[in-house]
Formats: sequence, C-alpha cells, structure tokens
Amino acid sequence: MKKTAMILVVVLVLSMLAGCFTTVHKVGKGAQAGTKMEATQWYAIWGLVPIGNVVDSQAMAGGTADYDIQTQFSFLDMLISGFTSAVTIQRQTVTVTK
Repeated sequence: MKKTAMILVVVLVLSMLAGCFTTVHKVGKGAQAGTKMEATQWYAIWGLVPIGNVVDSQAMAGGTADYDIQTQFSFLDMLISGFTSAVTIQRQTVTVTK
C-alpha cells in the first residue's frame, strides 16, 4: 500500500513538472536595454480560449523594434492552475524584455 502511494505521488509530481516550459521569441535584434514588463494571460478549456485580458506583446514593448518575448508556465502558474484546472482555467506568464 505504501509503495503504491509513493509511486502515485512521484507520478503526480513528475506530471506537474512536465508542464513547466518556456518559449522565447526574439524580435528584431532582441533585447537591448534589459527593461522587463510582465503580464499574466488566463485561458479557458485547458488553454484553448484566452479569457480576460489578452496580452499584447507589441504594446508591452512600447513601440520598440528590438525586444524578446518569453512565454512560460512557471511553477506559480502550474500551482495556481492545479486548483483552477478543475473548472478548465489555466494561467500563463508573458514577459517582454526591451
């Protein structure tokens, strides 16, 4: 019984870690000044439909031609989504570096 419970805990932890990922897009020459802006995007139906505020990375860059966009499901996003996914809501963090 204890062995089955331990295996279940390990599988649950590993499945949560598998969802943490980061994608970085370089626009123009990429970030030059190092100024960061961060926004949170919420999704319904497990990431299919954006809800609430729609993050606009160009607006976050403030007219700059060279910047980086980092999109990630961080540990905090996964923790919050662990509670809200029961009603199909998930959270994602977008960071724009000028």
